[in-house]
Amino acid sequence: MTEPFWKTKSLEAMSPAEWESLCDGCGKCCLSKLEDEDTGEIYWTSVACRLFDAGTCRCGDYPNRLQRVPDCVGLTPQNVRTLRWLPATCAYRLVAEGRDLFWWHPLVSGSAETVHEAGISMRGRVRASESDLAEPEDYFDYVLEEEP
Repeated sequence: MTEPFWKTKSLEAMSPAEWESLCDGCGKCCLSKLEDEDTGEIYWTSVACRLFDAGTCRCGDYPNRLQRVPDCVGLTPQNVRTLRWLPATCAYRLVAEGRDLFWWHPLVSGSAETVHEAGISMRGRVRASESDLAEPEDYFDYVLEEEP
C-alpha cells in the first residue's frame, strides 16, 4: 500500500493541489491574534478576518485575500516552520515537524465535516469580525482563555 503524500514528500516537494489540501478548514489562522511585545506570548481572539465565512470556516475571497487584506499571511513551506502562532493542530505545522495528521483531518477521514464534528474548527465560535471593531483596544474584549 502506498503511503499518503504528506508522509513521503517535503512541504517544498508538494504540488499546489497537495499543498492546498493540507488545509483542514479549521479557520484558526483567520482569527486575529495579539502578541505581547515584552514576552512574545500569543493571545488568541474570537475575532475573525473580515473575509472569513464563519459558516464554512473558509476565506470568502481566497484567491485575492493577500491583496484585499494587507496583514493576511500567506502560508509557504518556509514560513510555516517559523510562524509561532500556527495552532498545534495545523496540518502544515504537523507535517513540517514530521508528525502525522489527526483522524479528523479531511485527508484522513475523507470528509470535510470531521474537523467541525471533532470540535476543532471555529464554526460557531467566532464572536466578531475585524470589520465590526472600531478601535484596536476592542480586540482585548475577545481574548480567549487558551488556544482554540
